[in-house]
Amino acid sequence: MSAAVDTPLRVLSLAPTSFFNDYGCHVRILEEARALQALGHEVTVVTYHKGKDVPGLPIVRTAPTPWRSEYEVGSSRHKFVFDVLLGWKLLQVLAGAARRGRQFHVIHGHLHEGALIGCVCGRLFGVPVCFDFQGSLTDEMIMHGFISSGGMAHRLFKWIENGVTRLPAAVVTSTLHAAHTLRAALPAHIRVQALPDGVDPGGGAAAAPDPHMRAALRAEYGIGPQEIVVVYLGLLAQHQGIQNLIDAAVLLEKKNLPLRWLVMGYPEQKLWLERAVQAGISERMIFTGRVPYERMPQMLALGDVAVAPKLSLTEGSGKILNYMSLALPTVAFDTPAQREILGDLGVYAPLGDNGALAGHIAELASDPIRRAMLGAQLRARVYSQFSWRAGAQTLVEVYRSLLHRGGAA
Repeated sequence: MSAAVDTPLRVLSLAPTSFFNDYGCHVRILEEARALQALGHEVTVVTYHKGKDVPGLPIVRTAPTPWRSEYEVGSSRHKFVFDVLLGWKLLQVLAGAARRGRQFHVIHGHLHEGALIGCVCGRLFGVPVCFDFQGSLTDEMIMHGFISSGGMAHRLFKWIENGVTRLPAAVVTSTLHAAHTLRAALPAHIRVQALPDGVDPGGGAAAAPDPHMRAALRAEYGIGPQEIVVVYLGLLAQHQGIQNLIDAAVLLEKKNLPLRWLVMGYPEQKLWLERAVQAGISERMIFTGRVPYERMPQMLALGDVAVAPKLSLTEGSGKILNYMSLALPTVAFDTPAQREILGDLGVYAPLGDNGALAGHIAELASDPIRRAMLGAQLRARVYSQFSWRAGAQTLVEVYRSLLHRGGAA
């Protein structure tokens, strides 16, 4: 299949997850789709049965699994069944499009499961696949406790991961670091293109509350006017560094600083609250639970300092872009993905060093002038260098290169 350079493309976004939910890869899938739509292209998302609908975005869902009412975040044995259902639904959608004479130009397969399912089904209909690589499959499984590092299962899934990455004709990555790594590992005929996460210039700080609304919302959460608020937004998972965050809060209690910790996200907020209680820090930490994506700017605007303690060396860190759009100075563990986004404006602690993490937070909490300066610079950086409009244009160029080649992989 081919398409003229100015022809709007029909893109099937294959999401092996319960789209839409308010975290990580879901935000990337959503913003990519919105940015492509803004350029005049058609996007249809095929995904699992559960998840929130998004106005203006066509979503096709799999059949439900009656024995599993709730889906887990991350790796789960139930995902094997979900993915079989996803593959069947994809075949139905592709067959229906072919009958109507409106076959999709490209399948955009998110995560390794999306790439594998997309390539198997796409080849039957001659539709090329672009793989959206957002981190190592095996690393995610290890961090979610699904497999053990170094074991037989680790070796098996690493072999599968390497094989899947070689199936599509093009791979886009959420970080430059991942793009460099894959280019060195993959055959030359597979195009590898960095596609960092982005921001929508119409959102972010533009949707933040005015000072009076901010003060009222802080009061609603019991935050005093003089307290310095440290914010975290994302999954509450071990590999996101939540335990490191609690440990840093314990260390800072001894400094007698007027700090409050606003920890926003899910799942297992009760577990992390229990750990905060055990650490004697629960009165200082507010666990909000899930924050709807549309409410994210208002909640982040309550903060004075943001923290990104992610421990993964392969995953992107899109939450930092949201911090930057709200002009929040950010303390992060020093990983390639987080340094790519923050550049020289990040305040970095060595990976896993809770003492350094706490020390940098204390420095920013005690220096409002530095906080304001860094925040303004970070906001300028995010809007000048991380735009989803530019990202969508890059995606379209990748898609058209696949169509020009005529590859069905």
